[in-house]
Amino acid sequence: MNLAITVLEITAPVFMLAAVGFVWVKLGFEYSVAFVTRIAMTLSVPCLIFVALMQADIAPEALTALSLASVAAYGAVTVVMLALVWALGLERRTYAAPLIFSNTGNLGLPLALFAFGDIGLSYAVVVFAIMAIWSFTFGIWLVSGGGSILKVLKEPLVAGTLLGGLFLWQGWETPLFLTNALDLIGQMAIPMMLITLGVAVARLAPGRLWLAVGLSAIKAALCVGLAWGAGLWFDLDPVAHAVLVLQIATPVAVTSYLLSEKYGGDSDAVAGLVVVSTLMSVLLLPALLAVLL
Repeated sequence: MNLAITVLEITAPVFMLAAVGFVWVKLGFEYSVAFVTRIAMTLSVPCLIFVALMQADIAPEALTALSLASVAAYGAVTVVMLALVWALGLERRTYAAPLIFSNTGNLGLPLALFAFGDIGLSYAVVVFAIMAIWSFTFGIWLVSGGGSILKVLKEPLVAGTLLGGLFLWQGWETPLFLTNALDLIGQMAIPMMLITLGVAVARLAPGRLWLAVGLSAIKAALCVGLAWGAGLWFDLDPVAHAVLVLQIATPVAVTSYLLSEKYGGDSDAVAGLVVVSTLMSVLLLPALLAVLL
């Protein structure tokens, strides 16, 4: 019973904030997803990542191990999902990116924070940053064929990650007044992303329901297994291992839908994956947390 209450205490705030966004839209109120997403990805999330890395109490060897495990896990997920899309005869441009990239920002960061505290958030930021860089390069190439390393270097999120990593490595800290300002900006990120997730799900119309259910279940099982194996292979400490598995097991990222819409893909099919996998995560993530805690 205590474990169930603990898991509920961790997951309830996440889904309650998403429900706020969902209900907001259903009541007919205006919410600009494009504007809020731009604020989050160009300002709030980079500040969150920078401060979290700068203040992270992570040993260099643990940071290296988690980074390598994250790269290996996402590499394995990429290969397996591309093979799955090919084997099922699905259109790679539509289905590959949603099956590879998970919602490590909107769901992964707050879950790691609530479950494992500040150290969990620090670990989660590392996994999220690696996923984001991979998404901005290979992910965009999958959807549009237009990925570019120059585009990646211009992303504030990447700059925040590199600077935060440098400050962590050198043991530097910004002046207290600047740290407090950056921290305050970063604190907007998690509630803003969760509410936006609810808004986005409320506006999506699921398409090809049973295909979405099957692919979402397969994605969840494969991602958990591959992340778990990567964590064991690199001998991560228990919290880092749990955060890696939790992050990669999150549902299809809403950004997959936005990219599909932007580059003229089959956005209805991607919307179905986002909605179905997010609804399934309401059961999957608490169960996974019960195992990882």
